[in-house]
Amino acid sequence: MVGLKPPEVPPTAAMKFVSAGMAGCIADLCTFPLDTAKVRLQIQGEVRIPRTVSSVEYRGVLGTLSTMVRTEGARSLYNGLAAGLQRQMSFASIRIGLYDSVKQLYTPKGAESTGMGTRLLAGCTTGAVAVACAQPTDVVKVRFQASRALSDSARRYSGTVDAYRTIAREEGIRGLWRGTLPNIARNAIINCGELVTYDLLKDALLRAQLM
Repeated sequence: MVGLKPPEVPPTAAMKFVSAGMAGCIADLCTFPLDTAKVRLQIQGEVRIPRTVSSVEYRGVLGTLSTMVRTEGARSLYNGLAAGLQRQMSFASIRIGLYDSVKQLYTPKGAESTGMGTRLLAGCTTGAVAVACAQPTDVVKVRFQASRALSDSARRYSGTVDAYRTIAREEGIRGLWRGTLPNIARNAIINCGELVTYDLLKDALLRAQLM
């Protein structure tokens, strides 16, 4: 990197790691109400939401958001945000931030370009590792979002930290990793579709000198 101008200095793996995590957190802040609405709609038939406030059921995304604001207040849209941000800092940082480093690791020495198989393998690897590391935060986020739909007496968690403790105490440490295997399969495929497509398009644009 000696002799390179500041804009030409490639970012380090640590910089990519942190930047990806921060970008994920910003995206989560903007879209968390939609994620909360998704969870409420998914569990609606299971917990009979919202019996403690009114007899109306959630209908559609906008209907769910408006009902939550009207019956629980605007802050309810961000229930579980702490776990969501923790998830992004551990999930997006690995999934996106380490993709280039893993791709370089898998690329044979002396190779002029990175093949499709190497890119796919790197995408699967970072996607799977990210889920394995971040699964507890995902479990807590969803559990906490779902629990806020129950009556005060039925709620199991008083906060995000309490959710970690309660799950670990009542279900064991393995309870924090429930659903890991299907989540790994899902995110490995998503990571390949997202990052590999982005990587290929970026290389094509660079070769065409459009960037």
